[in-house]
Parts: sequence; structure tokens; C-alpha cells
Amino acid sequence: MLTRKQLELLELINSRMQAEGVPPSFDEMKDALNLRSKSGIHRLITALEERGFIRRLPHRARAIEVIRMPEALDGRFTPTVIEGGAAAEPDPGKAPHQPSGALPLRAAQTMELPVMGRIAAGTPIEAISEVSHTVAVPGSMLSGRGEHYALEVKGDSMIDAGINDGDIVVIREQTTADNGDIVVALVEGQEATLKRYRRQHGMVALEAANPAYETRLLPEGQVQVQGRLVGLIRSY
Repeated sequence: MLTRKQLELLELINSRMQAEGVPPSFDEMKDALNLRSKSGIHRLITALEERGFIRRLPHRARAIEVIRMPEALDGRFTPTVIEGGAAAEPDPGKAPHQPSGALPLRAAQTMELPVMGRIAAGTPIEAISEVSHTVAVPGSMLSGRGEHYALEVKGDSMIDAGINDGDIVVIREQTTADNGDIVVALVEGQEATLKRYRRQHGMVALEAANPAYETRLLPEGQVQVQGRLVGLIRSY
């Protein structure tokens, strides 16, 4: 939901407000974010205000109120974001892969991951079955040992977790999840969706990060975890 610079500015304003009770000046913001002019700060503040994270109080100097912080900063998930990230064209000589054919983690600066089609952050869609293309990601984004793959996000149900329509999410392939993890969930063997996972008393709740969407509550046997979110790639 926020670009890297927008998030940096929001964190700066929030930390200064908590420490000193007043936001930093525009000059301080400009220097902290390594921007050349204050016009860039104006644009970032306007974007934060339009998205409902801050409010500017009229007729008062340096009067900025932080209304809320992204859900992604609540400690449960902090996405690793790459700006840009154009994907490579599909190799016609390679056969489509299932998620189980994801590339193994290697000790390298970057590696190519298969993009296994689209994943619904909204109403569930058909399960992912084929590689549409590949994308290069830094090795630092990949979480621990194991295999990883990528998916293109379709829908807006996870926007309050910083995941937008059209983003590429990096998934570590696994079949288990802790409460609060954002996972790829296969519902009844047919529908794949990206949601926050919670399990209790034999039931699984698949929670959206957008108040416009209701939580889906399903018997545990109807939900199969296919992977956990470990990174995010955003194109502009």
C-alpha cells in the first residue's frame, strides 16, 4: 500500500512524534530521506494523507497527526519490498512447473524464481498450476532453507498489509503455518488465495487485511497451506 519512501517518512514522523511530541521539519525530512528538494516531501505527505495514515491540521505550522500505521508494522509481518523488478520472458523450451518444482535456495546475490501465475487477494481463484514467467530476487529476501516461488497478486483484500493488486509475492514452500502468518491457502483443493492464517478448535480462519472483505471460516480439513509469504516485489 505504501512505497518505500512513503513508509520511511511515515516511520520518521511517527518516531519523532513519540519521542518529542512534534513532527520533524520539512528540511529534516528531506535530509533523512536523502531527497534533493522539499517538493518531494510535499508529495510524500500528500500521498500519506490521501491514504489515511496522517492528517495535516490547518493553520498550524508543522502540525501533522499520525492516524494509523500499516498493519504490516504490527510485528506479524514486515514485507521485504523491491521497487521495480521487471520479469523475464518465459522460456518456451521449459515445461511448466508445479509449486513443488520451485527452485532450491542457493547462496547467491540473486536468483530466478518461477512466477506460478496469479494468486487471489480477494475472492479465491483457481489453484495455481503453471509457470507464467520468472523473476529475479535477491538471496537476502529468501527465508531460511527450502524452496521458493513467486505469485502475482490479483485483488485488494491485503492492502492494509502493504500488498497491492499487481505486486509479486515471494513464497516459501511449506505445508504448515503459525497463527498470524500470511499464507497461500488452497481451499477444498480448488481455490488458491493469499490470506492471514489462524487456526483454532479444528477450524481455520482466512483473514483479509481490508475491512471490505469478510473473514472466511472453514473446517481445518478444507484448507491446505502451500507456502508462507516472505517477500514482496512492487513494480511502478
